Amino acid sequence: MTGPGRPAPPAAATERVVARLRPHARRLLLPALLLIAVSGAGAFFFGSFDLEWQNWAVLIGGGVIVLVACVLPFIAWLSVRYVITTRRLIVRRGFFVRTRQELYHARGYGITVHKSWVQSAFGSGNVRVTSGGEVPVVLRDVPGAVLVQNALHELVAENQSIAAPYPAAPNPTQQPPVRR
Repeated sequence: MTGPGRPAPPAAATERVVARLRPHARRLLLPALLLIAVSGAGAFFFGSFDLEWQNWAVLIGGGVIVLVACVLPFIAWLSVRYVITTRRLIVRRGFFVRTRQELYHARGYGITVHKSWVQSAFGSGNVRVTSGGEVPVVLRDVPGAVLVQNALHELVAENQSIAAPYPAAPNPTQQPPVRR
């Protein structure tokens, strides 16, 4: 309740998005090359057969290959998102059935980065976040994995310092006990 002579309550700090991440896009390189190859082969072979059904078979076969080997990996890549905010880490997975996990920075957790030689070449890695007895959350193939780890460490430290209780201030009116 505010009024004359009463201070307004402190405003709660707003949550800000620090980073929005997806797995590294290099996993789409092979499907993109396959799309180019199938498109070129389909354009070359379509119309070169004498029977009409053979031409349609080339077109339908190319379409199935593109759907299975190009479109589905792209949808799978789009269905994973990692959002780091000033208060929490949010992991979203799934396209039709979605799963959302949240880890609050104030609770604290351990962060480990694992890189394969391919991930090291591209500057990405797997960031494993463990918090107590829960199942660890793995941010798979995140670009700039070390930078993500450092940002999470800073956010956890900042949120734990905010959430930590302050020590009780001594009462200035109370006299210390007198020893005799």
